[in-house]
Amino acid sequence: MRHKVAGRKLSRTKEHRLAMRRNLVASLIQHETISTTMEKAKEVKPFAEKLITLAKKGTLPARRRAISLLGNRDIVEYEDGKETKKGTVIGKLFSEIGPRYLDRPGGYTRIIRLSLRRLGDNGQLVLLQLVGNEEEAEKETKTTRKKRFGKKTKKPAKSEQALEVQEAVENEETADVQDSSDIEEPEETQDNEEQADKNQ
Repeated sequence: MRHKVAGRKLSRTKEHRLAMRRNLVASLIQHETISTTMEKAKEVKPFAEKLITLAKKGTLPARRRAISLLGNRDIVEYEDGKETKKGTVIGKLFSEIGPRYLDRPGGYTRIIRLSLRRLGDNGQLVLLQLVGNEEEAEKETKTTRKKRFGKKTKKPAKSEQALEVQEAVENEETADVQDSSDIEEPEETQDNEEQADKNQ
């Protein structure tokens, strides 16, 4: 019996599990979302969150600890068939991801179930991703909902572009009115002249 033995074996040896965990977390940091199986995602999630907590500290000992736990893989992108180095995983973790979550006490990753199954073994696929800009969008929609259903407030001021368009339309209308009045005036003067001739 495996009493008080934490973690999943995942049909791998200890070395294979460690390498797989490091590779998955490095890919998560590089791409910010990865597709894997549910069991692997649940196994990797706590490790990723511990590394992000280290990155929030931002100190040199924290950086060294993260390198010892994760390694320092290069981020390589292919442009026109050539490899270009864009930095390292630890560099991105400490410069971009750590500062992003300074105000957040935990819960930096999420698991989203997919309806897809893996073709080979019919395994349940999930998305493991970092919680990011989606929350800002949700906050904006929540504030608009509050405005919509809450107290009635004044209408927001029109944007500059809308005002410019409205002014242009008004200018065109006034120009049309002036043009039409210019056209009508000669007809009226001709009618007045004809009436004056008849009266004489």
